[in-house]
Amino acid sequence: MFLKTVLADGQAEQAVIREMKARAEGARGDIEKTVRAIMDDVKARGFDAVCEYAEKFDKKAPYVVEPSVLDEAYRACPPELIRALEKAAANIRDYHEQMLAKSWEWKRAAGETLGQTVRGLARVGIYVPGGTAAYPSSVLMNAIPAKVAGVGEIIMVTPPTDNMSREVLAAARIAGVDTVIAVGGVQAIAALTYGAGFIPQVDKIVGPGNAFVAAAKKLAFGTVDIDMIAGPSEVLVIADRTADPVWVAADLLSQAEHDRLASAVLLTDSMAQAQAIGAEMERMARKLPRWDIIRESVQNYGCAIVFANLQDACRMADIVAPEHLEVVTEKPRELLPYLHNAGAIFLGQYAPEPLGDYMAGPCHVLPTSGTARFFSPLSTDTFLKKTSIIEYTRDALQGYAQDIIALAESEHLDAHANSIAVRFAEDK
Repeated sequence: MFLKTVLADGQAEQAVIREMKARAEGARGDIEKTVRAIMDDVKARGFDAVCEYAEKFDKKAPYVVEPSVLDEAYRACPPELIRALEKAAANIRDYHEQMLAKSWEWKRAAGETLGQTVRGLARVGIYVPGGTAAYPSSVLMNAIPAKVAGVGEIIMVTPPTDNMSREVLAAARIAGVDTVIAVGGVQAIAALTYGAGFIPQVDKIVGPGNAFVAAAKKLAFGTVDIDMIAGPSEVLVIADRTADPVWVAADLLSQAEHDRLASAVLLTDSMAQAQAIGAEMERMARKLPRWDIIRESVQNYGCAIVFANLQDACRMADIVAPEHLEVVTEKPRELLPYLHNAGAIFLGQYAPEPLGDYMAGPCHVLPTSGTARFFSPLSTDTFLKKTSIIEYTRDALQGYAQDIIALAESEHLDAHANSIAVRFAEDK
């Protein structure tokens, strides 16, 4: 059987969750020791160390990609691709402008002014993989929310392959990336973390990468901020008897083709539907170029689970907390109140997951491996820094003076109490 099918009984579905978690842990591997050594070396020796690792792994020293090269890449791309990239960029920009947080102030009472300033980070680094995993859509999804947030400078790093992706470079031009630097791997993350030569230290590093890049970002956290530690891609589809098996099968395969650790899970209230979708998946998959990857992904980490009702399926979806969650039912909005944990929710038969990957506007950088329980998608919020504002008049502070002193003294912080008391010493 291509897609294994299980009947929910309180235990079988829990085994699926355990397998998904184990797959994410295994994907990280035991590579932190190697990555830590490179990070520490770059921290100690700076640009010389970056160059040594770049020569070893990239086969080239780091260099700045001139704006003229981005212009040439833009002109070399097919017009239909440029139109699609620019349309996607406009949708991403529109969506993130709607959600942009603003600075605010509040007069709570006479003499009490409180508020918050909201500013974009000064400098952000975006990591973009090279080779076969070069995705121009990810450039747009990472860079445009940063631009909307008001980030002062966006630096993109990407491996210096023999033929750097013209699509990626064109996307960087469209998104308004300020500087593109040809350097990849752990050495790129280390350079952005500590600063090295002409590669400046950034405030935050975002973007996908392999297991080594993910480990480097994890070690960078604390010196700089990061977006998230991304795990293997995943999609979960809730489908009822009204769903078209061909369409659902196609949606599940759209994630399974990512890599051998990707997960495609179907939750349904119909055994016949589960079997029909599984059959369609195998039929379509055998015709796709990435058949070997899809087969391994589906057979190892794909599953159809049949529940007594869709409410039980929703409870399972909440436990899994998938990166992508499709609801392909007769009345998908009726299930929305039951769904709390997902990176992105796609409602209805005309909102397939690739719509979100490329064109709708919400960012496709989403929490994986169950972290949607507490993480949010990348957005303008990712690139904002918020600072509290507190302003009181003398009379307003005096009204709270004795309360503050009482609290400070209860914690044996006499200097705190004194900071308040000295302001009103002349009143005694």
